Amino acid sequence: MIRHLRRHHCASHGQKLTPYTRKVLTRRPMRALLLPVKDLRNAKKRLMGVLTPEERFSLAQAMLADIIRTVQAVRRAEKIFVITNYKPVLDMAEENRWEILREDGQISESDSVDAGSRICEQRGVRALLRLPLDLPLVRPRDIDELLAIECTSPAMAIVPSRDGTGTNALLRTPPTLFPSHFGEGSFAKHLAEAKRAGAQVFTYRNPRLEMDVDDESDLRALLDHDLAGTATGTWLRETGLDSKFQSARNKETGAAAGNHL
Repeated sequence: MIRHLRRHHCASHGQKLTPYTRKVLTRRPMRALLLPVKDLRNAKKRLMGVLTPEERFSLAQAMLADIIRTVQAVRRAEKIFVITNYKPVLDMAEENRWEILREDGQISESDSVDAGSRICEQRGVRALLRLPLDLPLVRPRDIDELLAIECTSPAMAIVPSRDGTGTNALLRTPPTLFPSHFGEGSFAKHLAEAKRAGAQVFTYRNPRLEMDVDDESDLRALLDHDLAGTATGTWLRETGLDSKFQSARNKETGAAAGNHL
């Protein structure tokens, strides 16, 4: 059964912590975040026809800065794990005193996440939330509310991508519940895996978590949102890309209107 949860329906959201609920919360399984990060010099290849290599690298840096700032303020994750072989991110994780899972090489995001999940489970994590770095709109409370979902193992909470085909966030209890299939069509693949595992399934809808940036259509959609206070928004303004995309959109709108005259 798939449960469609809105953000204000998350279990324990807004609860007053009585002595009883404090006792219950202290007995909850350890919950953690897993951040898989590739070498940013190879990031966002689906934007190759839109951005230069330097622009793709700078955009990835800006989005990484946004997710780091957000994760720093998350309250419900007892541990934060970073799996990568990219030295600047290894240094950042060390500065934040996060758990470092150093990779010798990177095959795919799914391989990295599954390897990290096995280690996290060995270290006592019972519910693990994988987050990508390209979520510039996400706020700490979005992650906290996802981590607050109460479920009995085995279970999965999943956030689809904006178009409903990808997987933007994945919470598995236990962490190695099933193998990862990140990439095209991953939402349906993860639902099928959860069903085979006999897991409870929660589909969690949140527009900020659903707004990742993979291709040009995502970048255009991102500009429809309030990017104030984000490193990504600052980068888009400073590079002039926000104006460039808006100008292109205005031309497309004008051309479409002219065709209807």
